[in-house]
Amino acid sequence: MNFEFSEEEQAFLKDVDEFLCRNYSPEVMDPTRENFAQLVDTPARRAFMKKIADRGWLGMTWPKEYGGSEREGVYEYLLNERLAGVGAPQIGKGVGIIGKTLIAHGSDKLKKEFLPKILRNDIEFAIGYSEPQAGSDAAAMQLKAVREGDGWRLNGQKIFTTSAHFAEWYWVGARTDPDAPKHYGITLFLLPMNSPGLTVQGMETIGEDRTNQVFFDNVYVGDDYRVGDLNKGFQYISEALDLERFTLFTFAPIEKRVELLCDWVRRAERDGKSLRNDPIVRQRIAWLATETEVGRCLSLQFVAASMKGGAPPTNEASMYKLYGTELSQRVANEALDICGAAGQLRVRTEDAPMKGRFEGTYRATVVETVGGGSSEVQKNIIARRKLGLPKNF
Repeated sequence: MNFEFSEEEQAFLKDVDEFLCRNYSPEVMDPTRENFAQLVDTPARRAFMKKIADRGWLGMTWPKEYGGSEREGVYEYLLNERLAGVGAPQIGKGVGIIGKTLIAHGSDKLKKEFLPKILRNDIEFAIGYSEPQAGSDAAAMQLKAVREGDGWRLNGQKIFTTSAHFAEWYWVGARTDPDAPKHYGITLFLLPMNSPGLTVQGMETIGEDRTNQVFFDNVYVGDDYRVGDLNKGFQYISEALDLERFTLFTFAPIEKRVELLCDWVRRAERDGKSLRNDPIVRQRIAWLATETEVGRCLSLQFVAASMKGGAPPTNEASMYKLYGTELSQRVANEALDICGAAGQLRVRTEDAPMKGRFEGTYRATVVETVGGGSSEVQKNIIARRKLGLPKNF
């Protein structure tokens, strides 16, 4: 495959770079957020994303009939990577996970109600898949939905629901047929976060970001807010997770961290000797640079596969998510080793190596390997779907 961008793609990158320069704001663009800038809700963040929407960059790949411009997926990739590279919020789950699923499977009512709001960035979503007994295994969810009149009553609990403390709507999976096999009997719903009986309880993470537990106590949702066909929710979730694994774990922050580490090593000294001349440090840096280039190629491989049309490429999504998030951890681990004891000083400590950047990175990358399906889940997907191995081996 060709790893170079076309003239049109390069012109788009230049346009994005100029936009970011004109709209620079340290409140919005904070690389120390480590790829989680979209999890912070402030007026400045919403205003910034509104400007992205005004440029027509939200929903670029959507069909024109729904307000999109039918651009190839590579433009969405380029925009997200540039945003992530400067620590800005990315285009988010509304455009990818919710919007694209509604376009493919949603009713006319849901499309008319939600798609225009997504394109204008007038709405924030939380996604409810994980549960205390299910974790990264979405097929094991047990949130109960029982039919009642023209709708459903939901009872149970979700966990690790980021954005639930500021989102307006909840994209949630529930078990509508308890007797069906594990991967069937699940249905997707959309419901307001202020629904009676819905309680959000904050959970602080190791990476300084907040996630949430969400409790359902006889929460009612009308059947007109059911997404797609009854009991086919897991199939829709699987498609959406392929998008999440790629769009929420961008490559640019990894590349920027490696560049930062290399620049610091060029100038740093230990015991009066330059670190750049230490043979072990040189070997570690060369290893990280090589693995970073592999990660870049894997991300482009996903983009190339997604441009062939059809459903999102599952194998490429899992391969990139597994490699990219674990590479992110390896970069943090190696950087802390190279920095020595001073590297453990808290992020934003002025006299720490690189202002303690990799202390924060180390904690954030633990979260990355779990969100969107843990590394173990990705290995199972690759083993079954890419390598053709049996489920029990």
